[in-house]
Amino acid sequence: MTHDASTRPPGREELVRKLGTSARPAQQNQALLTMARLSFCGGDRDAAAASAIPPLVQLMGPSSTAEVQERAAALANLAMIAENASTIAAAGAIPSLVHLLGEAFSGAVQEKAAGALGNLAHYAANQGAITAAGAIPPLVHLLGSTSAAKLPEMAAGALMCLAHDPENAATITAAGAIPPPVHLLGAAFAAEIQEKAAAALGNLAHYDANQGAITAAGAIPPLVHLLWATFAAEVQEQAARAINNVAHYAENQGAITAAGDIPPLVHLLGVTFAAEVQEGAAGVLA
Repeated sequence: MTHDASTRPPGREELVRKLGTSARPAQQNQALLTMARLSFCGGDRDAAAASAIPPLVQLMGPSSTAEVQERAAALANLAMIAENASTIAAAGAIPSLVHLLGEAFSGAVQEKAAGALGNLAHYAANQGAITAAGAIPPLVHLLGSTSAAKLPEMAAGALMCLAHDPENAATITAAGAIPPPVHLLGAAFAAEIQEKAAAALGNLAHYDANQGAITAAGAIPPLVHLLWATFAAEVQEQAARAINNVAHYAENQGAITAAGDIPPLVHLLGVTFAAEVQEGAAGVLA
């Protein structure tokens, strides 16, 4: 199909130009919507070239709820690529995204902002800036939010990434982050939320200072339950990994055994389970 000049889809250069601060608001918003759609398509993410990110970040100021949500969503998708994540951080987006986690914004906006921060936090170079911008306390608070379906998942995912760093892990624990993800392991929550919650607890359990608190928060029984209760390999992998990390603390081993983990862990060694699940189960049984 061919397009004449009036109907041809906008190209990369035109989208970037329309995002410029001299463009009319309507043009900026239309360019933003187009970029957000493009950024969802794996092969087309590079259509939002690095030169488009700074003006997009500049548009993160006061706007309508719908506009802010679209902009945060666009940044979340663009941040899936390492080069874009670096550019987004350098353009100063992190404080703006942390600001959007606040109670003044809707759950939908908070969800997109938490998702963007989680994608940025996949890269160690951004984790210090995210923590310095004050992201951890509101992310911990949003673990218990019910204002948007995926908001706890996005918050848990961001904290999961940040917890790889020892200093961040200490800050996360101090902010009261252990009981909320334990709650998210429950059967009332979707597998995606359970996976992120188990992964966050597994990362926090890498550090001896957190081991007792994780056990005291009641994490072991629901983690063991997930080994039996779901066929989602990703959930089983993260639950087995978290139990493996908790089991390094001698005082926890009795609680793990009492929770009945041996039969499901042996079950997970069967040939029908993914290698990552078997590896986590074997680590606990070793």
